[in-house]
Amino acid sequence: FHFFHSCLSCLLCLLRNVSCSPLYHLYPTMPIRTRVTELLAIDHPILMGGMTGAGTPELAAAVSNAGGLGIMAIHNAGSPEEGRKWIRRLKSLTTDSRDGSSKSFGVNLTILPSMGAPPPYDEYATVIIEEGVKIVETAGSSPKKFVQRFKDAGLITIHKCVSIRHALSAEKYGVDIISLDGMECAGHPGEEDIGNFVLQAKGQLRLTQPFVCSGGVGNGSQIAAALALGADGVNCGTRFCATRECNWPESFKQRMVQASETDTVMMLRRLNNTCRVFRNDVAEEVEQIESEKGEEFDFSHVQHLVNGKRGREAERKGDADGGIWSAGQVVGLIDDIPSVQELMDTMVRETEDAVCLRLASMVTPSNRSRL
Repeated sequence: FHFFHSCLSCLLCLLRNVSCSPLYHLYPTMPIRTRVTELLAIDHPILMGGMTGAGTPELAAAVSNAGGLGIMAIHNAGSPEEGRKWIRRLKSLTTDSRDGSSKSFGVNLTILPSMGAPPPYDEYATVIIEEGVKIVETAGSSPKKFVQRFKDAGLITIHKCVSIRHALSAEKYGVDIISLDGMECAGHPGEEDIGNFVLQAKGQLRLTQPFVCSGGVGNGSQIAAALALGADGVNCGTRFCATRECNWPESFKQRMVQASETDTVMMLRRLNNTCRVFRNDVAEEVEQIESEKGEEFDFSHVQHLVNGKRGREAERKGDADGGIWSAGQVVGLIDDIPSVQELMDTMVRETEDAVCLRLASMVTPSNRSRL
């Protein structure tokens, strides 16, 4: 079967290579099969990681229904019981009413330090298990406690790691898939500043479990590069926020379209709690205060600017400069606001074109004979 599949793939690539033909885009894309697509039962090696704010059942369902793996962030629901309702809604949105078939989806549990009473992480984990979720993504602090609990319940586990040493620890805990996050990513990229060109290649050398490339991914050429570096897929966040299904205000999305790759800020670096956010008025004010205070910088100096309540209010008002909002360097590659299905179709075709047309054209018989 695999031999037949490979031959058919090559034949379609050759046919599509005749790009001047009016039939060029009529040839179907061939599925890209990796350890991740097989383990998660998805059509394309593209995941939507759990995101604060944007990680809703609706956006996750759109990604899953388009052939990827959509992941909702349960803490966005506000409480474990509301999280239960969100999971049930996501199940409904990914189930075909005609035949009862369903698409794979995941739920994110992010474990972070809290200034006050911590969120009810154990209760969230209980809801995830009780609702029969099959795939869970953990992020933040060490997942050891929760991974074992999820594994005992038969769930497939994904964990976000920003360094190889963290990824190796996650493997020891029994994590099934590593999300290897380069410093290009939105949110918390860690403190080691390792970009994906090195991080993914090192992952291929050191990791035994499948891993996905996370951070800065927004098109098919990058997916092809990630696969070449050893990843079994990619994890996209910011790019899915610039789609019609995302709940972000149109003003936020338009700012991403207008942005360049330099329009993000790495703030709170002096506190060893680095966050990558979109470069707007508030982010630049935080950046300036942190620079001016130097070694005396303390979180209290900017708490009023970066607190979540202010950010959610800015979202509600559609004020893109009213609070901080996470965004990765991939904003420099965003030039439209498609539907999730349109985006997925484009990225898959770009991936195939990068492999079958661009890269394949560089490998010639004469080159092989000289090797």
